[in-house]
Amino acid sequence: MPNLQSRFIHRNGPMPRTRKATVTGRGGSTAVEGQHGVLAVERAVRILRAFGSTERYLPLAVMSERAQLHKTTALRIARTLAHADFLVQREDGNWRLGPAAGWLGAHYQQTFDVNDAVTPLLRELARETGESASLFVREGDLRTCLLRVESASEERAVVHPGTSFPLAKGAPGRVILAFSGQPGSLYEEIRRRGFHLAIRERAAEAASVAAPVFGTNWQLLGAISVSGPAARLTEARLRAHAAAVMETARRASQLLGGTFIRSLPR
Repeated sequence: MPNLQSRFIHRNGPMPRTRKATVTGRGGSTAVEGQHGVLAVERAVRILRAFGSTERYLPLAVMSERAQLHKTTALRIARTLAHADFLVQREDGNWRLGPAAGWLGAHYQQTFDVNDAVTPLLRELARETGESASLFVREGDLRTCLLRVESASEERAVVHPGTSFPLAKGAPGRVILAFSGQPGSLYEEIRRRGFHLAIRERAAEAASVAAPVFGTNWQLLGAISVSGPAARLTEARLRAHAAAVMETARRASQLLGGTFIRSLPR
């Protein structure tokens, strides 16, 4: 005896398949949606990611465009998310994030460990460049090493976590000053380029290249850098490492709740 599915297909023809689109990710790469997971979940995540850090409300047209979805599909998913309190629809039809999204964000912040999150990125950066990788944060007029992964070529640790240096000496400090709004042509150039390199500035044999790390609402958190002896890290090698440093800073910013954008290409 034919089952219900076979009778449905006999009477109505095969059930239509969901059409999958090619979508563009945050890094500019493209992929067929649903390729790496459940299609409906991927689309729901894209709806939630449509909201920027400073935007309280979004109309359906903007939300669907950013999520790369048809309006009817975006509306259906938004209503489902609203039923679970991840979205809220206002009387004027615009949408905002709901209390469930806020709860997840608060729980993430409470359980987040910057060491566990960023150290693997620094380890990967050190392995890729062959140099020591660090995260520096600002403390008054100083920059302090918060995390450090030494290069395999270093016989002994040159900089330890907790070590402080003047802000105005070395690439990490200059980057922190630049993205803190320091005036001057040098800092304008750093902000335009998105990174800075320094040779024999902090010390006679030190060289480094650094890029900024941001948190929520574009709050500057610090700078990620690679460093080593100036005899090995020439200007050409530092510039060659700049892309890897900026990519690591971008990934760290995402983990810490922010966004890294290089303003203009050099």
